[in-house]
Amino acid sequence: MPIDSYREIVDQLSPHLVYLTLYFQGEPMLNRNFIEMVTYAKQKRIFVATSTNGHFLDDSSARKIVESGLDRLIISLDGIDQSTYEKYRVGGKLDTVLTGIANIMKWKKELHSSRPFVELQFLVLGTNEHQIQDIQRFANSILADKLSFKSAQLYNFGDNPFITSKPAFSRYEKSSEGKLKIRNSLPNRCHRMWHSSVITWDGKILPCCFDKDAGHVLGDLAAESFATTWRGPGYKEFRKGIFKSRKEINICSNCTEGLGKLK
Repeated sequence: MPIDSYREIVDQLSPHLVYLTLYFQGEPMLNRNFIEMVTYAKQKRIFVATSTNGHFLDDSSARKIVESGLDRLIISLDGIDQSTYEKYRVGGKLDTVLTGIANIMKWKKELHSSRPFVELQFLVLGTNEHQIQDIQRFANSILADKLSFKSAQLYNFGDNPFITSKPAFSRYEKSSEGKLKIRNSLPNRCHRMWHSSVITWDGKILPCCFDKDAGHVLGDLAAESFATTWRGPGYKEFRKGIFKSRKEINICSNCTEGLGKLK
């Protein structure tokens, strides 16, 4: 997203916006304007969070991130040795991520900053579930602010090595026929429809982050204001659809809304 477009959107939303999430389907640190985007939102007194794969946190970048005022930094760490890590993060380099985490923690200390809140996120999979205790020890050793375990969203229920054997960390369960199915009963409600939206790089407005392929475009900021879209017919019809039968909406059928805590 061009930085000028970003500023216009933030200006438009800032009177009502309290929490800004700077990530969707991609690596936010690849955006050359990322630091400027954070600092601009912070000038508007907006809480800013992001999530990264951790491969772009060299010493200089880590310092700029801490200095930017970023409030929350989620770093994906889906394995604690290279062979386990790369089974899911194909092409990823664990050493690079660990160095990046160390850089962030170092600059927080040197700059006497409580921000960003550093959250390590471990996606529990069949390929890494044996390292749950290892990642807990690691998080404690570096004084991470939080370690979170995330369940995997899957589409292939066949011979899939990423399906965890630990029910406490799975969105799915076996049916009476022995087939995997989502544990969620998919109640006809969704709080996301009244407190948040996704804005894509080109200004399209989506209902939520589960619309990964932008299949439900509810508005376009190039054509109308966010407020117009928020109260417009597209949003009204989508909300009605959720109240009527959420399971019939493709992006809702594999969603965690209403699932409750897995642990």
